Amino acid sequence: MLQTLALRDFVIVDQLELDFAAGFTVLTGETGAGKSILLDALGLVLGERADSSQIREGSNRAEISALFRIDSQQIAHFSQWLDDQGFPAEDAGQSLLLKRIVESNGRSRAFINGSVATLVQLREAGDQLVDIHGQHAHQLLLKGGAQRELLDRHAGLLPTAVEVAQAFKIVSDSRRLLAQAENAGQDIERERERLEWQLEELTELSPQESEWDHIQTEHARLANGAKIMSGCQEAIDVLSDSDSSVESALSKASSNMSALAQHDAALTEVSQSLESAQIQIDEAVHSLNRYLQKLDLDPERLSQVEERMQALHTAARKYRTEANALPHLLLETADRLEALTASQNIEALREKVQQEEAAYLKLAKQLSQKRSEAAIDLGKLVTEAMQDLSMAGGQLEIALIPLSEGGSNGLEQIEFLVAGHAGSTPRALAKVASGGELARISLAISVITSKASFTPTLIFDEVDAGIGGAVAETVGKLLRQLGESHQILCVTHLPQVAAQGNHHLKVSKSQSGEKTLSEVSLLARADRVEEVARMLGGATITDTTRRHARELLEQN
Repeated sequence: MLQTLALRDFVIVDQLELDFAAGFTVLTGETGAGKSILLDALGLVLGERADSSQIREGSNRAEISALFRIDSQQIAHFSQWLDDQGFPAEDAGQSLLLKRIVESNGRSRAFINGSVATLVQLREAGDQLVDIHGQHAHQLLLKGGAQRELLDRHAGLLPTAVEVAQAFKIVSDSRRLLAQAENAGQDIERERERLEWQLEELTELSPQESEWDHIQTEHARLANGAKIMSGCQEAIDVLSDSDSSVESALSKASSNMSALAQHDAALTEVSQSLESAQIQIDEAVHSLNRYLQKLDLDPERLSQVEERMQALHTAARKYRTEANALPHLLLETADRLEALTASQNIEALREKVQQEEAAYLKLAKQLSQKRSEAAIDLGKLVTEAMQDLSMAGGQLEIALIPLSEGGSNGLEQIEFLVAGHAGSTPRALAKVASGGELARISLAISVITSKASFTPTLIFDEVDAGIGGAVAETVGKLLRQLGESHQILCVTHLPQVAAQGNHHLKVSKSQSGEKTLSEVSLLARADRVEEVARMLGGATITDTTRRHARELLEQN
């Protein structure tokens, strides 16, 4: 759950650190006080798009950090996730720190447990920690895609839906290859023939890996054999065989120096160096003699090497590549010919498409069956919730409308149908629900689906807009009940909802010179009475509104 949210120089907040507790926390304040700033900051640290306008005027950058406590059920999962993402293993523990810095030039930086992270990684972590229900969620509910995703999410079918989408992509790709093979005709046949004779020619040439480098080395040796032999022999003469050889002179100097070292130990090191030089020259002479004995200056081999070099060079020029790349070209040509031949095997392609279609249908039908069961369950639960939200007799049905052809989302279209009162026929949500009804249905769905959510922290941003009175009290009770299994944060303007909170944060504005600053404070009991009274009575707070506020709070 969210433990701490810290802001520095963000919008109209200079510095703020908030601690959050488990259960149901409400955030209230006058319009324009900055309630949305906290959610904007949290959204930013969870990977939303940054903007330099979010930096407090007069500052160079804004910093937001959020500390989450990881419960025992999530520790193993997050440890593995951190390891998979390349973060230090020691970072895995009972807490996770997300941080975002926004610079005045519009750039931003992200961190996870102090290590640099990408926005994608920030979003992935955030998706597993926080679920935000925005105040316009009911508008998204009008879209078929959102209805389908909501049903799948509630029933835990998102992984199955992903498998269906992947299976459909495989089918689509194979169908496209089959169509290309059926329509390609002569062009592919000409390409196949070209690859066949190219493969035959390269196979006959049989270029070997690193052959070009080896044959160049051998050619240089054979072509310069006389020069090499003459140079080696001359070196042997200078070092050993001539009357004035280096070996002879060095032997004499070494002998003299050895004798002198008997009289002065300071010359011992020089004597030893000369002896070492003698040994090295002797080894060099032996090595040269062995080399000359093995030296092969066969003119016929030189001719063979030159002929091979010419063949490789000609092939490389013909196929517009480097001579040392010919072995790779041979393998590539064989692979391309095999793939092209396979793609031209129409019957094999058709059989492949049929097999993949069968696999897709099997997965899609399984998804349809599970969706059908989940639709009945979710419809029943939301219908029950609607009765408590001043929609007595109303009901929600979730229809699975078969498609003429399956697609990436399965074999059906998901449509939410609603009846606003008893006796009316359920119709598409967009056609029958008023703004207030839509807000209430959306709230019911949000609460019901969130009960099955594994996300520990749920945020509701004024999702109670458009309702009031007894309905508002019911909404507060629903959120408080949800707070028994999740950490709930709710921005609200309704006193009936605010009174239900286990904890109450008030957002207010203050003036500091010419600057407007936003502040957040945790309200004690007496302060809660004043704030709920303000929400009840507006600018003028009377004893009556205070008494009413106490009654609301005492009921909870």
